[in-house]
Amino acid sequence: MGQARVAIVTGGTRGIGAAIVRRLLADGYRVATCGRTPPDAPIAVDGREAEFDACDIRDQPAVQAWVDAVAARHGRLDLVVNNAGGSPQAEAANASARFSERILQLNLLAPLHVSQAAYPHLRAARGSIVNIASVSAVRPSPDTAIYGAAKAGLVSLTTSLAQEWGPDVRVNAIIVGLIETEQSAMTYGSDAAQQRIAASLPLGRMGRGQDVADAVVFLASPAAAYISGARLEVHGGGERPLFLEIVKQEARQG
Repeated sequence: MGQARVAIVTGGTRGIGAAIVRRLLADGYRVATCGRTPPDAPIAVDGREAEFDACDIRDQPAVQAWVDAVAARHGRLDLVVNNAGGSPQAEAANASARFSERILQLNLLAPLHVSQAAYPHLRAARGSIVNIASVSAVRPSPDTAIYGAAKAGLVSLTTSLAQEWGPDVRVNAIIVGLIETEQSAMTYGSDAAQQRIAASLPLGRMGRGQDVADAVVFLASPAAAYISGARLEVHGGGERPLFLEIVKQEARQG
């Protein structure tokens, strides 16, 4: 048997990130993840545990040291998943400069710094990068405008790095739709609201972390050997335009 593949997953201690870590562990990867605080319990599958290192990915020197340390521990690096990200709601008219800068750092600059640090290791292994983007990158993102702009930038970065770093390193993005996580109530509201949202999607449910994790494994696999600079939409068919519902309501009332 060959040497086990090695993956880095940022923000891999909860939500989508934890699902990606579990899927990669199940697929035989050695997985390292990071955050500012460790998970309550190590993420493990069939006795194999993900490594955790404390690292603020907004700190470029810390990122460089962490990525190099992971590669040194294992002698290689095959996959980087830039998953860490997110944003609280904030009206664009009132968002402070400090707030906007930190959202950009987390959602755009941090993936760039992780990718730059990983590049020589990935090049040696002919590895790949998967950037976790969002539907906010490709449609309006009111109340999270800077987050949407950052994720749009991440999609653009994906295509540019794929051009610069091919053929040695493939770079792809996943456009993630509405996903159930342990924080669904904070994002989507009550159970009733979540059920209505799920029913509005073409596939009749919101996504799960496993759906995104399966897409990551595909993009990192030999089955995707000729896929680079792509954006894979994992959104259950997409959100229904509001105007269609208004048309239906008006027709019923008429």
